[in-house]
Amino acid sequence: MNNEPLTIALPSLIHRIGGDVVKRAKISAAEHGCELKRIRRSRNWQAIGQATDVKCWCQWLAREEPETTRFLTTKLETALAANPTMLETIEEKLLKLVLADPNITLANLMEQTNCTLAQARTARFDAEVL
Repeated sequence: MNNEPLTIALPSLIHRIGGDVVKRAKISAAEHGCELKRIRRSRNWQAIGQATDVKCWCQWLAREEPETTRFLTTKLETALAANPTMLETIEEKLLKLVLADPNITLANLMEQTNCTLAQARTARFDAEVL
């Protein structure tokens, strides 16, 4: 998976969903491994986290507080939809690379995905079986 965290801009968050809801969302973000914070002293906020953590947090928000956090969940879902490769596992990325180029070397696979030699070999074997 991609090691870079996903950063999602949330302009005027408090004005859109309210201060109490933001406080609860901030606590739930921390519980899911994400961070919801204000950008310096502006009225703008941002959510930061790994794509899988953001996805879990978004699902939790949609389930627990669907009406009050609609703006927040919409922004999170839009950002996740714009970055679908961040949600792929290493195995999925490896398999896609091997299927796209069957002659790719193990070193290239390891370089492109930061995987281990064993994972690259397993992906090559899985691709041959398909």
